[in-house]
Amino acid sequence: MKATKVSSDKQGRSFFSPIQIKLNDEGEIGFLSNPQEVKSIIFRITSADYDYDWHNAPQKQYIVILEGEVEIEVSTGEKKIFGGGDVLLVEDIEGQGHRSRAISGERKSIFVTL
Repeated sequence: MKATKVSSDKQGRSFFSPIQIKLNDEGEIGFLSNPQEVKSIIFRITSADYDYDWHNAPQKQYIVILEGEVEIEVSTGEKKIFGGGDVLLVEDIEGQGHRSRAISGERKSIFVTL
């Protein structure tokens, strides 16, 4: 399963990198990843005018976009749009962080903190 990671380098600059979440064939029930320890799950809705300036992730966490779209910009100036079904792993807890803004109205997402 493909996902996108947001990390920061030693100079505090954030950047995107693709990651692959390994799935194992479990027969009739489908393909499953190995279990991962998590701290909490947070459900979130952001408004259509959501526009959050530079900030760090509050902790390492997965973000699963359920509905709507968000544009995320990292320190390199690169921007990506994520929508329903996309998975991000945000680890830029130090440094410049990233920016995020709504693209297509209200967004529903889940944070899974690590």
